[in-house]
Amino acid sequence: MYDKAKLSIKFLVVGGGIAGLACAIALRRVGHHVVVLERYSDADISTMSHGGIGLPPNVSKILFHWGLERALRRVSITSAVVEVDIYETGEFIGTHRWEEEVLRETRGEYLFLHHDGLRRVLYEAAITAGAEVRAGVTVASVSSDGPHVTLTTGEKLLADVIVGADGRSSLVQQAIVGEDIHGGAPYHCLFYNTTIPGALMRADPDLAPFFTQSIESMFVWLGNNRSALGFRVGGKDEFALQLWVPPRQKGISDGDCWGGGIDLNEMQRQLGPCEPRLLKMTKLVATPTRVQVKMVSPIEDWVDEHGRLVIIGEAAHPLPAGSLQGGAMAVEDAAVLAKLFSHLRDKDQIPTLLHAFQDLREDRCASVVHSEQSNLYFQMMPAGPKQEQRDQDMRAKAAQGESVFGGGEAAEQWEQLKELFGYDAEDEADDWWVKWGLLRERAKQRSLDMEAEMNTPRPSNFRLRA
Repeated sequence: MYDKAKLSIKFLVVGGGIAGLACAIALRRVGHHVVVLERYSDADISTMSHGGIGLPPNVSKILFHWGLERALRRVSITSAVVEVDIYETGEFIGTHRWEEEVLRETRGEYLFLHHDGLRRVLYEAAITAGAEVRAGVTVASVSSDGPHVTLTTGEKLLADVIVGADGRSSLVQQAIVGEDIHGGAPYHCLFYNTTIPGALMRADPDLAPFFTQSIESMFVWLGNNRSALGFRVGGKDEFALQLWVPPRQKGISDGDCWGGGIDLNEMQRQLGPCEPRLLKMTKLVATPTRVQVKMVSPIEDWVDEHGRLVIIGEAAHPLPAGSLQGGAMAVEDAAVLAKLFSHLRDKDQIPTLLHAFQDLREDRCASVVHSEQSNLYFQMMPAGPKQEQRDQDMRAKAAQGESVFGGGEAAEQWEQLKELFGYDAEDEADDWWVKWGLLRERAKQRSLDMEAEMNTPRPSNFRLRA
């Protein structure tokens, strides 16, 4: 159990997705009051939450620590193996099995589940913890004066801290930096996220093995400027399919599209040359979401000048759409923020703790963003000598009965992943408090004691000695 803060304050969290709900859970665990504002209703969110999501060990261990292991296991499948194939031909390259020793050291597991399943686990945990979640409300403006938010209805809500967990093109981010960082950035490719009903997968002899014989496998297809990822999701009779493809023809809208409105023929045309099984899958999918994949420059300020507004998750450090660590970074942010605010004694500490949050998270998130960008390039590597060498190295490892990530550029990718998995966000926050937070508090207390002593009246017979 976490230590409770000596002083409880009110947090307004803008955004009720993974970042916002995780933030609500974490802050309630340390005793703060939390109100989450979500613009979409629960029904709207369910129709928009298409596709699967992975929870790598660095985040599953946090959620387990929060007491959510049983709830997560009901809606997830534990991944044990990665199978690598060639996108254009379906050639089987080899496999990689998650090393038990590595997972044991990271104290987590790699879980696959439906995006909606994860959100519902977090939502129920937030409500149980005592957070208030207001769905179907839209924030019109955010101000550090107060600070407060104003809803489109005209209602004004005050808080001690406003947390922007409202994703890319965040309203809170714009209040801090003065512009929409994500919206104006060019995009690299398109990302489609969808699922296929299990009954349809089982009915096709070519597709059934993905669903029935390889329950614990994640499938990665490496292609020429294209890539795909597939896995069975827990809690639902579905198979998740994710695609990264080039932009559509010039002059055709490629905007983000959530909750319908996408012509499946359009997605199939975007596949380009691909193996027959992938083409079959796309003919069976449910309504997909489509998101632009952008490589966004780091955002310099996560905290406003008054130290009362802060951004987390995709609002603070946007990752390429479909990143393996997308949900993980949001939960890590929430864990660190709460750990820091478990030490709150007076409101004068608020700006210091918010800036400490950015200091603690900035390098970690920048490293993850770089890793995810590198991983996407590895998966979508253009045809040529470098791509041929990558595939040759992996084939050679597989022929020796070894992991395909055991040599060459693939080994470098795997080493980065192991480092990412082993990170413990809560331990990092504890270390900061011991090394720096306590020192600052003690220095502040000494200063107050000296000031009090200077202001204490002296006895009339008091004499300074030489």
